[in-house]
Amino acid sequence: MRPFRAVLALALTLAGGPLLAGEPTRPIVLELFTSQGCSSCPPADALLREIARERADVLALAFHVTYWDRLGWPDPYALPAATERQRGYVGISHAGTIYTPQAVVEGVRDVVGSDRRAVLAALAAARPVAAVRVDLIESAAGVQIKIGPGVGAGRVLLLGYDAERRTAVAHGENAGRSLVEANIVRALDIAGTWDGAAQTLTRPRPTGERLAVIVQAVDGRILAAACGTGCGTAPGRL
Repeated sequence: MRPFRAVLALALTLAGGPLLAGEPTRPIVLELFTSQGCSSCPPADALLREIARERADVLALAFHVTYWDRLGWPDPYALPAATERQRGYVGISHAGTIYTPQAVVEGVRDVVGSDRRAVLAALAAARPVAAVRVDLIESAAGVQIKIGPGVGAGRVLLLGYDAERRTAVAHGENAGRSLVEANIVRALDIAGTWDGAAQTLTRPRPTGERLAVIVQAVDGRILAAACGTGCGTAPGRL
């Protein structure tokens, strides 16, 4: 995936005012970049899990990065696509580089993922205006993504994620711990691009128990988001 820092001008206004009747609504998108090999990540994982269970207005996603794997514990959920996605956020990073645990809200603001006050404040300040309506339809044959007309442009991302997993960590900084993590991204597919015209994309179902779709501008802003069956509900007991 190429970094999505600003590389072109978009004729798009995303003001933070109230939506008009009939306009599409969507969840706030919260991304956590984390790793089972990182000793400072479990508190961030626990916070994301809490938000995922209690905030139906938030699409909370945990992206497990790969660069901790060489330090003693290969994270079974680490994805090269997650590391590449995080690198695309270097331009908004308060640290000026990638780090864990990093939480990114709405593609435009980052905070330390274990800082509860900062994460909740970023969510409270978010204004998730939907630039376009997106519907995610699951079937035995695959996944349909229906995108309405609008003003703007962006990439269409299809994600598969697991609601909750427990892992016994044998090595590395978290050796001996049993980690419970939520909304773990298992697959990230660039399903297509949206240029303002209505369209329907058909894709194979990605790995993961649940599905989500995000339309994201090249400068990182989230233009639309939707999730499939089970989104916004608490995962079952382990």
